Amino acid sequence: MVPASLRAGFTLIEVMVAMFIAAIMLALGYSAINQAAKERDNLTIKQARITEIQRGMRVVAQDFAQMVARTARDNEGGGNIQAAVIATNKDDTLITFSRAGWSNPAGVQRPAEQRVRYRFIDGSLVREHWLSVDPALNAAPRQRVLLTKVKSVTMRFLDPVTRNWRDDWPAAASISGPVNPANIDQLLRTRPIAIELTVVLEDWGRVQRLFEIPT
Repeated sequence: MVPASLRAGFTLIEVMVAMFIAAIMLALGYSAINQAAKERDNLTIKQARITEIQRGMRVVAQDFAQMVARTARDNEGGGNIQAAVIATNKDDTLITFSRAGWSNPAGVQRPAEQRVRYRFIDGSLVREHWLSVDPALNAAPRQRVLLTKVKSVTMRFLDPVTRNWRDDWPAAASISGPVNPANIDQLLRTRPIAIELTVVLEDWGRVQRLFEIPT
């Protein structure tokens, strides 16, 4: 039997030093884990933002690629025929247009054409569409927010005749009088050959895209 005086052990100072070192290691480990969690959350937020911007621009590109020269009936009861593409640059409506190629995988009884409107509302780029190009009187469109944290949105339209950029559309201002079969194409069915979209975001700054419009 080993005498009590020769038995190995730890003094109180050694135990306190070990506990102090363990506390430091635990604090360092917690700080590293906490920082990693914050960086992961920030990365997730940034990835979600990038996905939102990419998805929104893809929707715009698909809409403009399917733009067609299809006039529409005024759904406000005025009895007027709306141009295929309208951009007055006066209110929160950026552009209203007709598009084709509306996919219908479920086989629902509806047309393949859509009347689409883009608006800038409360710092968001909003897409609205009606279930038909000629909707019923006062029919409400369906909304979808494409981009958030938007400071400003502007569009310009390239005139196929003058090859100049315009802030509004249609461009046929030289023809006066009522619409008739002789001038309906020039007045209401003319489309720009390109649309320039400029979006200024709060976090990503200026994003500019140029879309070619099919003829």
